[in-house]
Amino acid sequence: MDTGKELKNIIKNQRDFFNTNTTKSVEYRLQMLQRLKKIINANEEKILSALYNDLSKSKSEAYMSEVAMVYAELDEALKKVREWSRPQRARGTIGTFPAKNYVFSEPYGIVLIMSPWNYPFNLAIAPLIAAISAGNCAVIKCSKESKYTSNLIKEIINNTFDKKYIYCVDSDIEYNDVIYQKYDYIFFTGSSRVGKIIMRAASENLTPVSLELGGKCPCIVDESANIKIAAKRIVWGKLLNAGQTCVSVDYVAVHNSVKEKLIKCILKEIKSRYHDALNSNTYPRIINEHHYKRLLNLIKVEKNIIGGRADEFSRKIEPTVLPEADFEDEIMKEEIFGPLLPIIEYDDIKKLIRTIKEREKPLACYVFTKYEKTARHIIKSISYGGGCVNDVVIQVSNHYMPFGGVGNSGIGSYHGKYGFDTFSHKKSVVWNETMLDLPIRYAPFNLLKFRILKYILTKFR
Repeated sequence: MDTGKELKNIIKNQRDFFNTNTTKSVEYRLQMLQRLKKIINANEEKILSALYNDLSKSKSEAYMSEVAMVYAELDEALKKVREWSRPQRARGTIGTFPAKNYVFSEPYGIVLIMSPWNYPFNLAIAPLIAAISAGNCAVIKCSKESKYTSNLIKEIINNTFDKKYIYCVDSDIEYNDVIYQKYDYIFFTGSSRVGKIIMRAASENLTPVSLELGGKCPCIVDESANIKIAAKRIVWGKLLNAGQTCVSVDYVAVHNSVKEKLIKCILKEIKSRYHDALNSNTYPRIINEHHYKRLLNLIKVEKNIIGGRADEFSRKIEPTVLPEADFEDEIMKEEIFGPLLPIIEYDDIKKLIRTIKEREKPLACYVFTKYEKTARHIIKSISYGGGCVNDVVIQVSNHYMPFGGVGNSGIGSYHGKYGFDTFSHKKSVVWNETMLDLPIRYAPFNLLKFRILKYILTKFR
């Protein structure tokens, strides 16, 4: 079992290795990315099996939401790392004339990647791809709750890479032994509560952080929406991983004129696609006893529920709809992270937007409408990490767009080039010549120099 002392020694060795500049070579990065892709491909069946053992994810869901997204990140990095790593020319100013101006991307050094249990493979390996692409060394800490996947990741990583380059610690190592070390960057995915702890620990060494957190993600359905399609997509997005998804639809706010129709269509979708969910071997389970009981307690205090049956042995809770929910209900006080769907009716979109804005900024927001004006108004009015119009969740699958939160839902973003930039310090360099040297910038200064300088710097700013 790892200890803080052992980890400290590993980090020291990683720093020594990083200081050789080996990881800064683009060729080395490409070789390591290829090696990672090869080992993932060789262990694909084991990965899918581990995800099933941890969360009862079907092969289809696990591949779609975990493995395929990692492959996409790998392929993009392999194609673009060379381009991303080139110094970028920047426009000059009169102050830097006649020099050339560049922005260099350089790796931070030793990065800590802390991944959660809900998408244990994707959310450990995707940040690692970005860290490798940028030229860093890495320490990975997986969740002890997803023990099968975490143990497999440790086995894959530590058997594939030298620990002076990339190392995966035991998933049950004490958090304090991990976070109170000297890193150059910390990338954490998890709850807002733990994110605050990570940020406090990072402040000890002024270590920059990315915090990928969560929040209560609203889905707004207005009176013009295609209700059948909305119901279909809401149910899919809500019940992906049994609702244990940071960008899941946390609750639906629906216009009162179409509420009953939407509920009817949602229940039809659930019956059609998740019939006998408790006995289905493709319907995910709740990760542990704590969260299972927490969700059952949320159900118990509700007066009106549709569904709500649970199986203690499998830790599965069937899709549950709360058709008469209200913003003041207990279930609206925390992120649900489970297959419970509160439905709140509204009659005034402006009032609804004000109510949403009074709460913490969510990681995602979704809107179903035929009116472009309504969609643009919501996008402009509500601050959130990212989202969709007339769909849910799929924004996270596009590695050409940044993924991350704002405010209580997170700090920083990644995916594709955005991940490379997250793990890179942008270093500005002015590259001057010595053939031309303007004397006006040097002392001693007098009134004539002041007038000339003011004229030039005003004229050409």
